Amino acid sequence: MVTDPKVYVVEDDPGVCECLRHLCASVNIPVETYARAEQFLETQNGGRAGCVVTDVCLPGMSGFDLQRALARRNIRLPVIMITGYGDVPAAVRAMKAGAIDFIEKPFSGQLLLDSIAYALKVDGQVRSAEAQREQLGERFARLTPRERQVMELVVAGRTNRSIASEFGVSEKTVEIHRGQVMTKMKAGGLAELVRIAALLERGEDRCCRPTPSGCMRRPSSRDHWSASTP
Repeated sequence: MVTDPKVYVVEDDPGVCECLRHLCASVNIPVETYARAEQFLETQNGGRAGCVVTDVCLPGMSGFDLQRALARRNIRLPVIMITGYGDVPAAVRAMKAGAIDFIEKPFSGQLLLDSIAYALKVDGQVRSAEAQREQLGERFARLTPRERQVMELVVAGRTNRSIASEFGVSEKTVEIHRGQVMTKMKAGGLAELVRIAALLERGEDRCCRPTPSGCMRRPSSRDHWSASTP
């Protein structure tokens, strides 16, 4: 079960934790704080929405180690890195690993809020897309083996006559299978069925290939935080 979005702060400096808690509270975003990355990982099961704000330098597991651990577990919470020892190589390393932003201390409160806002937006979009793929997968599972074959050929652009010839059946039989596919997949037309097939294929690829825990995109100054009550 997916929870309401939160900001998960992984930081061993109590003062910074308190600062981030107050900052997020000013725009009604709930926060959980952890002094060690290992403690945070113990709470993760893949069903928690939000984003991670982590210091690079932590006792034990570093922020980079945490980022890799999340990716290995296929937990795609966007990660924002903060550090008091920022340098270009570290920033490049973080972004290549999938961090959504890399911010140096001392940081502007508004800059961090902008980054958090974008991270939460990305997380919401990813979870919405995953929920849609799961729903489509459930519909696809209800198709018979023959209906799946027909669907594959239809989205490949094959005509009813061509499909009928390949299976050694009448065009009428293919039309019936095709109608069942459209009904079960809740597709309004061929274009929508093609889109559904593409979404299902991307979902299979995602399951086979682990992805980074964030998105390689740094928010620009045009991204603004819009406060709202959760």
